[in-house]
Amino acid sequence: MGPELKKRGILLAGLDVIGNYLTEVNVTSPTCFREIMDQTGVNVAGLYIDALERRCQH
Repeated sequence: MGPELKKRGILLAGLDVIGNYLTEVNVTSPTCFREIMDQTGVNVAGLYIDALERRCQH
């Protein structure tokens, strides 16, 4: 999924998965930053801002 989204210029997308099935690719309102941070310690919002800044520099 990642390479295809990147090819289309999509920097951030939410993927909804039920069981083994991808049910939705949400590019207009991806969420769960807070939940991911709480459960994994990964600062997704920070990673996104870093990536956005790198893209703007090119």
